[in-house]
Amino acid sequence: MHVKTLPIFIVTGLSGSGKSTALAALEDLGCYCVDNMPVALLPKFLELPVDHTRRVTGCAFVMDLREKGFATNYDAVLSGLRQKGFAFRIIFLEAEEPVLVQRFSATRRQHPLAQGQGIVAAIRAEREQLQPLRADAERVIDTSRLTVHELTAEILEIARSQQAPAPMQITVQSFGFKYGLPPEADLLVDVRFLPNPYFVAELKHLDGEAPEIREFIFKAPEALAFTARYADLLDTLIPLYEREGKTNLTIAVGCTGGRHRSVAIARNLFDRLAAHRTRVGLIHRDIHRPT
Repeated sequence: MHVKTLPIFIVTGLSGSGKSTALAALEDLGCYCVDNMPVALLPKFLELPVDHTRRVTGCAFVMDLREKGFATNYDAVLSGLRQKGFAFRIIFLEAEEPVLVQRFSATRRQHPLAQGQGIVAAIRAEREQLQPLRADAERVIDTSRLTVHELTAEILEIARSQQAPAPMQITVQSFGFKYGLPPEADLLVDVRFLPNPYFVAELKHLDGEAPEIREFIFKAPEALAFTARYADLLDTLIPLYEREGKTNLTIAVGCTGGRHRSVAIARNLFDRLAAHRTRVGLIHRDIHRPT
């Protein structure tokens, strides 16, 4: 795979307008992202081979007036790359002057053009210098009244029109309630209602990955009914989470000690999900703790 075959996003605009938020959203979608990329280095960078060990869905670069000479050099560089067959989507972010003043006041950051002049003069100078680039942009977003989540949603909408995003990473994790809840859990289910192999002498020493334990648990009709219904619920929820831009989902399954019932149920859910998804992992957090 060559970079030329991937969507390329240039994120630019006024300082304080939300470019870091936009870049984070693109990174979550699987883009290879670089902040404060010198425009003169872009041609060399795009000639580099794509890392085939990871699924890269695009490239995104933040370029702005933090680089001296950006406003005068970007047009020649991007025009030359377009002649070589590279396609760019320029996303320009801006905000109203009072909003930008308030943002710089709240963060105490220095505007890149503020040396020797006040913040208002720096904002106006930057807006004027970037006006030609704004006119070239395929999408201009005013972030004045957007929350971080709303801006992220707009960026995701733009990106998804250009690429197939990386599928969400799903982790199924078993755990024991006696050792505490997993803080990373997005969804949590308690399976302590199932028959407990711990109280069967010949099964106590085994764990939920053993065929004998799984056979014991799934002999109970409620185990089969629960896993089928919970799997149906996940089939409904997962596409909705993906639509909202969620990139990681941890499904926690708990029993008393995290060694028998939760392990067997987590394995069952993992097998169901992995049968039709590519990015699914399984963790047994407490399986090796002493009984």
